[in-house]
Amino acid sequence: MMPSCPLCASPETAPYHRDARRDYRACRDCALVFVPAHQRLAPDDEKAVYDRHQNSPDDAGYRRFLSRLFDPLVARLAPGARGLDFGAGPGPTLSVMFEEAGHPMAIYDPFYAPDTGVLERTYDFITATEVVEHLFAPGRELEQLAERLAPGGWLGLMTKRVSTPEAFVDWHYILDPTHVCFFSEASFTWLAGRLDMRVHFPANDVVLQQRR
Repeated sequence: MMPSCPLCASPETAPYHRDARRDYRACRDCALVFVPAHQRLAPDDEKAVYDRHQNSPDDAGYRRFLSRLFDPLVARLAPGARGLDFGAGPGPTLSVMFEEAGHPMAIYDPFYAPDTGVLERTYDFITATEVVEHLFAPGRELEQLAERLAPGGWLGLMTKRVSTPEAFVDWHYILDPTHVCFFSEASFTWLAGRLDMRVHFPANDVVLQQRR
């Protein structure tokens, strides 16, 4: 039985690439490339990888990295807009940057800030930087995030995008064992249509979606 797409649930998936560690399949409907479920890491092994991350608000280089999402998004926000940083990781930093700019923030991370109560509130914007490539069920989870946005609210995502099968073979992004979903511009365009959102691509690894 062919594995269904974790973004759109289509059964129309096909082999895309195989390396020594994993298989990768591509969805014919939404263009997501993904690792089959049986080749994902167990939760403890996944967290062990994240525990090695050394991100911090005191790291100027990390702030510059996050500014690729922060700058185009903050320019679109009303003063005092309230946000959620989803998948904040062990060293929340983007939330600090938005708070410094006058935007109250909540954070959520299944391993490091697992208060699901914050997922029941409504926000003017939600961010997920270097997160969607880790999601096991991105279709369901991104739909749930979109539902927590106020009308006109923004969903800001940051992830490297798939370009071509040839480039995928030598792509550093697939070497991380916690990366299991790989989006293309076509995938995000499909998602925007599914969620009835407007989509913008301000940078090669940034996508902004606005709730109508």
